[in-house]
Amino acid sequence: MWHLDGPGLRTSAIVLALAAALGGCSSTGSTGEGGSKLSNFLFYGGATVPAPMATPEYEVNCPSVDITDGGAAIRAGGDNPRYQVSINDTARECTATGDGAYQLKVGVEGLALLGVGGAPVGRISVPVHVLVKRGATVVANRTRTVAVSIPAGEDRAIFNVVEEGITVPPGEGTVTIAVGLGNTAEAAARPRRR
Repeated sequence: MWHLDGPGLRTSAIVLALAAALGGCSSTGSTGEGGSKLSNFLFYGGATVPAPMATPEYEVNCPSVDITDGGAAIRAGGDNPRYQVSINDTARECTATGDGAYQLKVGVEGLALLGVGGAPVGRISVPVHVLVKRGATVVANRTRTVAVSIPAGEDRAIFNVVEEGITVPPGEGTVTIAVGLGNTAEAAARPRRR
């Protein structure tokens, strides 16, 4: 026969009282805002259900990415180039933020190749330019320089650049995205289709 006394007895009494209290709770005894107060505490951390996040009532038509005229590749060394860098791929992501505006993220994947001699070139500084416009209005005009290293014993290296935090405001006019290698700010004004 077990004998409970002292703290053990008090603990058992508390457990029984809690079980009885929980047994009296049901999902039908709700607060009118999603469930019982207990389930709201468990799921939402408070007695009430938080308001649902507002979902923008429009769909973003995410524009394609064009490569600027003359911005697809750069090379160093003339007829016998020491290296060449070119754009392999592009990507973009648009996230609606409300009132017809959206956040834009643009990605560029590039490839650096050793030239004909195949001699190591150390680090290559590659300027990657991103220009976003709505009609004639410039939304973003950014250049980021990336340091690319071709590992010893290799003849190529892939690099990635992601430009984010671009806010495209609502308004009239087609949104265009142009990317290019080099200091192509002036060429970005005349993008060519890929």
